[in-house]
Amino acid sequence: MERVYIGLGSNLADPQQQLRGALQALADLPQSSLAAVSSLYASDPLGPADQPRYVNAVAALDTSLAPLDLLDALQRIEQAQGRERKAERWGPRTLDLDILLFGDRLITEPRLQVPHYHLQARAFVLYPLAEVAPAELLLADGRRLVDLLAACPFSGLERLGDDGVTAAVTNVTRG
Repeated sequence: MERVYIGLGSNLADPQQQLRGALQALADLPQSSLAAVSSLYASDPLGPADQPRYVNAVAALDTSLAPLDLLDALQRIEQAQGRERKAERWGPRTLDLDILLFGDRLITEPRLQVPHYHLQARAFVLYPLAEVAPAELLLADGRRLVDLLAACPFSGLERLGDDGVTAAVTNVTRG
């Protein structure tokens, strides 16, 4: 089993419910166990400003799936929750699931880059990641999470109150 960190985001069709559904689907993945989930964060969109704010989180998943098999499973979850892949980059979406880190692997494939590109510039990824990752986390490319956090201000982010996601995940992971 390897520890994988997955970024979750949504800004359409009840984003908090989208993340709840995605977390349940992650918990149900074969050869995998949902280990932890961060708080939810509201964030400003990266792309066009005329779209709703995003709700983001990071999940820690222990899995024995191969990286591309996990990517395929994540894309199936996105599709099942109404994700439509359009040409518009950073546009609104029902669900976005990204593999941020996969154990201590560096992965460069046409469909998958790990650590996730631009990880260092995305507060909506780094701050939730810091909640579920060890404080001394060293990325496979040699960067330290604490250094990335220090260089990425907590701007445009709002930590959301407990909406039951944590409790729901606790029930899923215990059940």
